[in-house]
Amino acid sequence: MSPSNQPANVLMIVADQWRGDFIPTGHGGTLDLPNLAALCREGTRFTRHFANATPCGPARMSLLTGQYAMNHRVVQNGIGLDSGRTNLGAELRAHGRLAGLVGYTSWLPDPRITSPMDPRYAMYGAIMPGWTPVRSFEEPEFEAYFGYLQSVGYDLPADPFDIWSGTYGDGIVRPSPIDRAHSDTAWLTDGALEHIKGRGGEPWVLQLAYWRPHPPFSASAPYHRFIAPGDVEAPVRAASADEEAGTHPYLRHAIGSVGAGEYVQGFAGPASAIDVDTVRAIRAVYCGLIKEIDDQIGRVIDHLKATGQWDRTLIVFTSDHGELLGDHYLFGKQSYFDAAFHTPLIVRDPNPRADPMRGKAVDAFTEHVDLMPTILDWLGQPIPRQCDGVSVLDLLAGPAADWRDCAFMEFDFRDLKQQSHTALGLAPDQCGAAIMRGERFKYVHFAGLEPLLFDLSEDPCETTNLAAEPEHQPILSKLRSRMLDWRLIHADRTLTGISASPRGLVGSLNREPNPSSDQS
Repeated sequence: MSPSNQPANVLMIVADQWRGDFIPTGHGGTLDLPNLAALCREGTRFTRHFANATPCGPARMSLLTGQYAMNHRVVQNGIGLDSGRTNLGAELRAHGRLAGLVGYTSWLPDPRITSPMDPRYAMYGAIMPGWTPVRSFEEPEFEAYFGYLQSVGYDLPADPFDIWSGTYGDGIVRPSPIDRAHSDTAWLTDGALEHIKGRGGEPWVLQLAYWRPHPPFSASAPYHRFIAPGDVEAPVRAASADEEAGTHPYLRHAIGSVGAGEYVQGFAGPASAIDVDTVRAIRAVYCGLIKEIDDQIGRVIDHLKATGQWDRTLIVFTSDHGELLGDHYLFGKQSYFDAAFHTPLIVRDPNPRADPMRGKAVDAFTEHVDLMPTILDWLGQPIPRQCDGVSVLDLLAGPAADWRDCAFMEFDFRDLKQQSHTALGLAPDQCGAAIMRGERFKYVHFAGLEPLLFDLSEDPCETTNLAAEPEHQPILSKLRSRMLDWRLIHADRTLTGISASPRGLVGSLNREPNPSSDQS
């Protein structure tokens, strides 16, 4: 619950494609990120936080509906969300709170309730119902940002995204031609500050969704040289792409189908052909994009402190999902590796009850589905029974009994546009994978392919599949059974808590307070 007798604010910062091991020095990482480091000191860092789905659309639907992908069923970008699902913004609005949005939600409408000619179906995403757009970065509102660039004097190419081409070449990393004052990160932060200032003394809830460090990996000066390529870790991968691909049929398919140009403007050929030195250069620019977000978050924090709002504002910082960055010869997030799902999570609760874990790290497994319940819990609002996650507020006061001992994730590699999944001999509905990631073992179950099993204590880089080894059949069987239990427990329960009776309807459409004991 928020501090008593004060108007409560919520700032949820969601970066895009920020993997969980890129964190401040002194807090488990090596990057000079003073504002996030301060947030870690004044809040609580969750070291084992995982997105529940990839890529962007599925990840954000889990984050904003509190549901696993098996329930919200937005399993790929471009798939509409069932109109019967509520979301964080809608719940806030239903209880009298305006939910502001700077950035984007990657939502698309249910095709059963709108025309197939709806122009939103020609876009990457639209504004999710319940959210009030303050400064939108959804398509086609990218046009608003590109229009802004033109208004301040930039001459854009025919395809505005080509402005970021030419960053890499001849062993040199060049800065983005966009000045740091006009970058998309600065522009979105400007919008957030305008909204917060415009609210005056009224309480506010704001989702600040940054586009970075999402590709194209091109950073404005001086961020493009924030860190030297030689100071970043080389990618984790086998001696050759062919050797790496031999681990699993899906991995071979992914390595063969991911194009370099999807992640680095101006590059041609497969992403697997990007050499180690170039990968390091790309990683250094990625770090620069992270540094820029840290600087911009500092602007927001400074304003909250200067205006007396700091101690009545809940701050949640995370990312929609991670990024491979050349690991296993892959870029992007369409995979089963931890780098695709592990994301940062920092929660700064001003309430004194959070003091026991202030400045400390929580090692319990947390998930994106927990964030909607957490924010509603903090505001004292009911948590819809739809939600698969639980509030993490109890973890801020110390270890919680009966907390989950693993994280659950899903990804789907159907390709309704290009039909690339047919190369694996699979129908679209055979292209799902579910992941159980525990302290030691990680189990990946494919609907139409052989499973994977990794012993993370011996193989933290997930290079050796043990699923076919005779000595590991007992643990494989146990994990398979647990995954079935998980799916049975969490199958959509939106209406299962309310029933007809001689007295009329009994039960509730809301969850019981923080029911952590129902975690599989």
